[in-house]
Amino acid sequence: MNPGTSRPKIGPVTSIPKLLLMFALGGGIGFAAQNQAQGGTAAIPPVGANAQSTEDIVAVPDRPTFSNTAETVQTGVFEIEYGFELAHGHQNINGLLKFGLLKNLEIRFANNPCTRDGGIPGIGDSGAGFKFRFLEGKRSLPTMSVLYAWMIPTATTGPGTSGHFTGLLLSKDFGRHHLDFNEGIQWLSRDAGGFDHNYFTAIAYSHPITQKLGYSEELASFSHTSTAAATFTVMQSLTYVVYPRLMLDAGVYVAAKGDLPRATFFAGITYAVGDLYRRHKSPNH
Repeated sequence: MNPGTSRPKIGPVTSIPKLLLMFALGGGIGFAAQNQAQGGTAAIPPVGANAQSTEDIVAVPDRPTFSNTAETVQTGVFEIEYGFELAHGHQNINGLLKFGLLKNLEIRFANNPCTRDGGIPGIGDSGAGFKFRFLEGKRSLPTMSVLYAWMIPTATTGPGTSGHFTGLLLSKDFGRHHLDFNEGIQWLSRDAGGFDHNYFTAIAYSHPITQKLGYSEELASFSHTSTAAATFTVMQSLTYVVYPRLMLDAGVYVAAKGDLPRATFFAGITYAVGDLYRRHKSPNH
C-alpha cells in the first residue's frame, strides 16, 4: 500500500527504539514485512528480478502493509494490486499499478477509484512515481531502494491533497523470516501556499505458516502536521499464494493513536499480469 494515496493520511510519531520495543512486545520475531523470502516456502515466494519466462514470473506485492518492499517488479512485468477497506464511517477501494521498466526501476500509479467517508461517496486522490533499487541484498546487506511519489489531487469529495513523498526502503531475509523497514517524508501543499511536511516510519515482519499461507504484522506511523494529528497503527494480516503470480491478503489494522477509525478491515489481491517485453521478442530470444 502506497503512503499518501492508497490509505488515509496517517503519519511516524514514535521514535524508532519505541517502535522496536512495541513490536517485540507484540510477539514479532523480527521487523519488516513483505511477501518475499529468497529460498523460502511458496507462502512467501522468491522475487528474482531477472526471471523472464511465464513460469518464472512472481508477484512482488507491496500489499498488505503500509510499508513497501525494497524489491522491484521483474523487468518487463506489469503487476496490479487492488483491495478494499471497511471501517466505521470509512470505506474505499484502493489500487496500485506497477511496471518493471528496467532491472532495478519500477514505475507506479496509485489511485482510490471509490471512497466513502462519513456517508459521502466519491473518488480519492491519486499518485504517480517510481521505485529505484540501488543495492541488491547479499549476505549481511539488505536490499535498499528509494521511492518517490507525486500526490495528485483527484478527490471529488474535498479539495484533495497535492504534494510529494520520498522514502528509503530496506528489506532483508533471515531464513524464513522477512523484514521490511521504511522511512520517508511527505511534503503536503497548504491552502495558503507553500508546503507542510510530516514523516513516515514503518517496520513490518512476515513468515510462512504453511506452503501457501503466510502471516504479516506491522507498526506504522506518520508524524503530525500543522493541521493533522500524528497517527500510529498496528496491523496483522494473512497472505495466501494461489500460485506465484497471484496472491491474496486479508487482515485488520488498529489505530492506536490519531484521528482514524479504531479498527479497519481489509482484503486485496496482487497479480503479475505478464512480461510485456517478452511478447515483442522473437522466438530466438
